[in-house]
Amino acid sequence: AIIFIFLPMFIPVVEKLGYNILWFCILVAVNLQTAFLSPPVAVAAYYLKGVAPSYELWDIYAGMVQFMVLQILGLVIVLLFPQTVFWLPALLFGK
Repeated sequence: AIIFIFLPMFIPVVEKLGYNILWFCILVAVNLQTAFLSPPVAVAAYYLKGVAPSYELWDIYAGMVQFMVLQILGLVIVLLFPQTVFWLPALLFGK
């Protein structure tokens, strides 16, 4: 739901500022995935708690930390080096 509200409002702004829309959408996607893992919302943590009720929520959060660190690192890399978003498609499709 956040994508349906957020993206239509910000894509025209992103275009006017001269940023690539694909780059911006990938930033949004990685940011949302990180948000699904991080407390207090942590939708993924509550899902895992439902699947494995014998584990404490704190243990699930502790297991998610390394993934959140990697995703934040990826977000920073994509933010600082936008060409990384286009490297693989350019390699695959030759553009």
